[in-house]
Amino acid sequence: MSKVLSAVAWPYANGPRHLGHVAGFGVPSDVYSRYMRMAGHDVLMVSGTDEHGTPILVQAEAAGKTPQEFVDENNRAICEDLTALGLSYDLFTRTTTVNHHEVVRQMFTAVHDNGYFVEQTQLGAISPSTGRTLPDRYIEGTCPICGDTSARGDQCDNCGNQLDPADLVDPRSRINGETPEFVETNHFLLDLPALAEALGEWLEGREASGAWRPNVIAFSRNILKEIRPRAMTRDIDWGIKVPLEGWEDAPKRLYVWFDAVIGYLSASIEWARRSGDPEAWRAWWNDPEAVSAYFMGKDNIVFHSQIWPAELLAHNGQGSKGGEPGPFGELNLPTAVVSSEFMTLEGRQFSTSRGHVIYVRDVLERQQPDAIRYYLSAVAPETSDADFSWEEFARRTNGELVAGWGNLVNRTASMIAKNFGEVPAPAELQDEDRALLDAVRGGFATVGQLLERFRNRQALAEAMRLVGEANAYISTTEPFKLKGEDQRERLATVLWTCAQAVTDLNTMLAPFLPHSANEVEAALGGGATVAPLPRIDEVTDLDDPSRVYPVITGDYTTGVRWEPRDVVVGAPVAKPTPIFRKLDDEAVQRERELTTSAPAEGPTGER
Repeated sequence: MSKVLSAVAWPYANGPRHLGHVAGFGVPSDVYSRYMRMAGHDVLMVSGTDEHGTPILVQAEAAGKTPQEFVDENNRAICEDLTALGLSYDLFTRTTTVNHHEVVRQMFTAVHDNGYFVEQTQLGAISPSTGRTLPDRYIEGTCPICGDTSARGDQCDNCGNQLDPADLVDPRSRINGETPEFVETNHFLLDLPALAEALGEWLEGREASGAWRPNVIAFSRNILKEIRPRAMTRDIDWGIKVPLEGWEDAPKRLYVWFDAVIGYLSASIEWARRSGDPEAWRAWWNDPEAVSAYFMGKDNIVFHSQIWPAELLAHNGQGSKGGEPGPFGELNLPTAVVSSEFMTLEGRQFSTSRGHVIYVRDVLERQQPDAIRYYLSAVAPETSDADFSWEEFARRTNGELVAGWGNLVNRTASMIAKNFGEVPAPAELQDEDRALLDAVRGGFATVGQLLERFRNRQALAEAMRLVGEANAYISTTEPFKLKGEDQRERLATVLWTCAQAVTDLNTMLAPFLPHSANEVEAALGGGATVAPLPRIDEVTDLDDPSRVYPVITGDYTTGVRWEPRDVVVGAPVAKPTPIFRKLDDEAVQRERELTTSAPAEGPTGER
């Protein structure tokens, strides 16, 4: 059994999440985490809302709220959205906790003490109309390297190079289109060149492991070519103070991207403190045998394959300047950075400001969560961009989820209920029975290996191929024609075979379809909790009893294991009701019309 850290990108608390967000970080990480738990590994799945930075200030002011009021509201909404989708976090918390602030300050101090911060005067971007610092991602312009006209102030997604706002040609504010002013300001920069050799060796090891997607490795290697120091402080008064004498009272805070990625560590520590064993987190962070997988969209690769590993190396004292491990001991670097490409909506980019968006909470009022999870997994943007189309959503829901898997479950339960009222005992199996059972049981190894390598889309396709084999078995054996008393033993054997296949396929599909997995189990008279679901708890801040906030958590130890499980002979089976809902043309048209309303949201998504 391995310790597995499932580190999931932190949604930015500037608004509710849309399907483009959860397609990249939410559903893929949950499928992986659920599978790894079922396979017997000790999984710690952590994340939370990222609540600092200038974008929060800008939007809070526009909403007539304080930054804390603004993030409190969005934190709760995001918790509700992700819980409704069934994302099985051990702890989903937030970056405004005292615990997080303290962990970040300790990390900064350790990196500083090891010599990996350099103090330097830089040009900072200021809004002429407000006098407020503009965050890097709120500035667009032309990339000086490749000429792309939509480069951001922190990087160019077209060529992958790291940038500063002052590097851009014809820079403009994404807030109001004005040209920013650049003024001199003093900042601490993370000395990435002093960590470049260690980063390169680490990336070589990751490439050799074969666990990383080729697009992530290629991007990560590219950004190493032009590595340079990067500012880790900002001129802002909302965020975490710089923990150094003379800086505590300065109008500066730690860069939101420095503090947000540390959230993986601080959330693990908060989880341990809440578990009653404050040191429990170390099993996932200090044991070199532990595995860690980080899930995010492709625009966040640089922060997970360069900035966060660099912070960890600097804390550990493993760069060219040496040093000693900081207060958290020698911390593990990511085993895998699992980045998804972008998902578009009906052929166009998701845009909250233009109302071209599908919010998670809105769509879950009308569609089943597992139908959404199924589609996002089936067309997952794993190595190339994918599109969310309502027409394609209906086609896959109706043709695969309803007519394929749902039909298999319904037909099996209906025939058992009608003919026996309980799962029958089989007589002697024939070759066609054994062939189906062998094929389904073989799927545990095939599908499991794919899930362990983050190939969720291929794993789902393989599981659904086996669903097709089970449906073909019913068509071939024709149990509905076995009506004579002399055929009753054969009928019992065929229906038992169907029930056994459905039970095993349900286990195999549970990481993708956790809500319906428990319904399928019940339809065949079983009493097991196949896929435990998350819950929201209201908790008190561990270090500030005046603050109460929601967290996502759950007990996931009660789920079934990733292995064949005997169907229970004699379990009562009643006439079933359909588990999945079919979409008609009217429903598709209505969804298209509803995919148009949304409040404006800033350009950042998740951390």
